This record gives sequence, C-alpha cells and structure tokens, in this order.
Amino acid sequence: MTRRRDWLKSGAALIAAGSTPLGAAAQAAPSSTPAPTSAPAAPPPPTAAPTAPRTWSNWSGLQRCQPAQWLIPASEDELRRAIRQAPGPLRCVGAGHSFTPLVPTQGTLISLDRLSGLIAVDREKRQARVRAGTRIGQLARELDGHGLALLNQPDIDVQTLAGAIATGTHGTGRQLPALHDQVIALRLLTPDGELLDCSAQQQPELFQAAKVSLGSLGVITEMTLQLRPRHMLQRKVWLEPTEKLLARADALSQQHRHFELYLLPFTGYAAAITMDEVPEAAVERAAAADEHVLRDLQRLRDWLGRWPGMRRWVASKLIDPSQTEQSRDWSHRLLSTVRPTRFNETEFHVPREQGLAALKAALARLEQRNEVFFPMEFRWVRGDEAWLSPFHRRDSCSIAVHALAGEAHDYLLGEIAPLLAGFGGRPHWGKLHALGPERLGALYPRLRDFLALREQLDPRRRLLSPAMSQMLLGQA
Repeated sequence: MTRRRDWLKSGAALIAAGSTPLGAAAQAAPSSTPAPTSAPAAPPPPTAAPTAPRTWSNWSGLQRCQPAQWLIPASEDELRRAIRQAPGPLRCVGAGHSFTPLVPTQGTLISLDRLSGLIAVDREKRQARVRAGTRIGQLARELDGHGLALLNQPDIDVQTLAGAIATGTHGTGRQLPALHDQVIALRLLTPDGELLDCSAQQQPELFQAAKVSLGSLGVITEMTLQLRPRHMLQRKVWLEPTEKLLARADALSQQHRHFELYLLPFTGYAAAITMDEVPEAAVERAAAADEHVLRDLQRLRDWLGRWPGMRRWVASKLIDPSQTEQSRDWSHRLLSTVRPTRFNETEFHVPREQGLAALKAALARLEQRNEVFFPMEFRWVRGDEAWLSPFHRRDSCSIAVHALAGEAHDYLLGEIAPLLAGFGGRPHWGKLHALGPERLGALYPRLRDFLALREQLDPRRRLLSPAMSQMLLGQA
C-alpha cells in the first residue's frame, strides 16, 4: 500500500524533477531494453583527417550506419579543405536525437563537435556569434555567464545548434517561435568549399532556406543568435482529469509564457506544466519526484494491459490530483531536461485551430492499443518564415507520441502519423513519418523553391543520401 500511495502522490510529481511526465520518467531507472552499444554521436578521437571507419547509431538505436570515414574538423578552414575530397554522401551528425534517417550514409559523416563555443557576444544588442557544433545546454550556460539567455529552449538540450535548427526543433509557448527563428545570420559551407554568409538583409532567400535545411544545402559552420536577458522562471506542475484540462487548455496557453500538457493514456488524467517569468529570487527546486514513475506506468500496462477498464480504474485510484509541485530557477535550468529512458517518436505540427481536435483523435486512437503507456506531449509554437519550418507562416500545436525503444513502434508510422497528417499536420523533420515529396510539397509551400536552390548549391547531389533523396525527391 505504501508503494502504491507513493506512486499516487507522485501524480504531479511524476514530472516535477524533469519538467514533464516524460522528463521525470527519463530520470527513472534505465529501461530493461538494452541501450544501443554505439553512442549516438560518439566520433573517433579528434582529428580533421579521415579516420578508420566506425559505426554510428542514433540515440534510440533505430538508425545505424557504417560510414567510409568521419571528418571531425577543428576549424572552418580544415573542414573547407577536407570536404572537397571526402567521399559522398556527406552527412552531418550531432547528438543523434533524430529518429528519421537524416544522418545514415555509406560516405562521410561530419561531426562539428570541435567547432563549438561562443565566438563573440554583444551584450548591448543581446546577440552572440556561435559555432554550429555548440550544444544547446553548453550555450545556455555560457550565455548565462554574460547575463543573457535564449528566448526559448527545446526540452532536450544535448543537441548541437546546427542539428536543432536544421530539423525545426522547438520548445513551447503560444507567443514563442522555434529555435531557428532566433537565428539572425548564419554561414554555410557548400560541398564544393564555397562559404556563404546570409541573413535577412544579405541573401535573404538563402537565409530562409538554410535555417531549416536538413543538412542538405551545406554545412552550417556558425550562426548569430538574437537573445534576451537572463531571467528566472516559476514552474508549476499538476494533474487534472483529461477532459477538464483540455476544456481550458487554450486559455491556459494564453495566460502563461510557457504551457504544455501531457496526456497519460488509460488513466483519464493529464499533466499540465506552466512556466512564467518572475523577479530574481532564491532558487527553489521541488524535491526529486519518484524516479520510477514511467516504470510504474509500464508495469500497470504489463499487469492490466488486457483489461483497459481495470487499468483505468486502478490508475484513477493511484493518482492524487491534489498534489502540485513548484520550482523557481534560471530559465535554462527549467526549460530542458535529461532523458536517459530511450524511445522512438513521431511528432506532427497541426494548425493551432485544429490542435485540440487532433490531440483528442490521437488519444482515442492510442487507447485502442493496449500496449501503449508513454504520455503524449502537446505544445504551442508561434509561426515563422523559414521555408521548411513546420511552422512556416502558421501558428501551430505540436503533438508528439512515443514508444519505448526496443518495443514495436510501427503504429507510430502506420496509424498516428497518417491521422495527424489528416489534420493538416506537418511532420517534425527529425521524428518518424512516411510522407514522400508529393505529400510534403502540399504541406510545405516553399519545398519546390527549396529543392531548386538545393540543386544550385549541390548540383552533384553530394549531400543527398539514398534516404534523403527518397524523402525529398522520390528517388532511391
């Protein structure tokens, strides 16, 4: 009974330590599923010269490849010299948090891990020049030392900046855009070794194409970001019956700087997280949540999966919605979390006015599958101008569905992705989907313009792996 009550009282706390139910779950004991033997983006010892081939796998272990060589340049000049002769296809690799086959190649993998760190900071303009291989968490900490912060952050901060913006990675906030919209200038190295600088004033079309480019225009080597002063956030986490929370979700998204929610399938409950800016004060962090929550959800599935009604009833008895958790800290410490529990994921961005309807439909579809136990993630993102941004000229709601790594996840592609696409959803470029160029062209109005520019910059198609060619061009 004590164990059950601990789980019950961790209802809101199931996400307090990690800012989301999934985040707290990520801090639980590692999954019984063996972790991939290859580190997601662990390159060979630093060198700009070609190295002995080494296998690569993404974070979840779903995507793997055996490249002919790695390039790990220590400078832009080294990369420029090496890239001209490197065997193609050329693909960049960061933290390996993409689940789509953006990285795998039999040619050359390019790691920007040594092209990392701040180049210059202008505190008056609140801007910083940053090398493209800088990890988001590293950047946030360095900016904090200069009294600055990112406008928003994604919920995982181990990605490289280049990889995060290339795939349209985002956080949450009704008035806050994705990470790439904070970029005000960038430098691009083409496969032929040409360096191109672009911004809204200098080569503006290239700039809007390059901000979300899937690594298919060239290698981004540095970028300039628009920032804001460092600031504290107050975070509140609570659980509420799903129907009740969804009825006021839109209002909550308007009332708070950051708002997101997580639906817990087969429980009848959802978790809400709000974060708002507050005056500087002492840091206050909630006590660590039960690190075994996700495992408890999994056990509930394992024990009662064949009896969904009983599963829901037991969950309702275990969850205590009166519990809330609050924390106050600097923004970069609250906005991103650590996720050791590995999973595969699909994520679509639907028009804001379709968001709640799409979410309800996805939950209904998920609850037809008794094996599901991961929470569903729902966020708000403001529109922007980048050509391949999932939020191109459209305020959106983001719906993410996860499956434990090592377990069957075919329903993400076969059921959830088509359902969300039916609501006008655009896929997150780094998350699982099976949409080809015809469907993508209907969803991304600037895709043809992007592909025409891509052909100009890479006429030999050295940046297109077979998977990339199939996705963008419909060609193997």
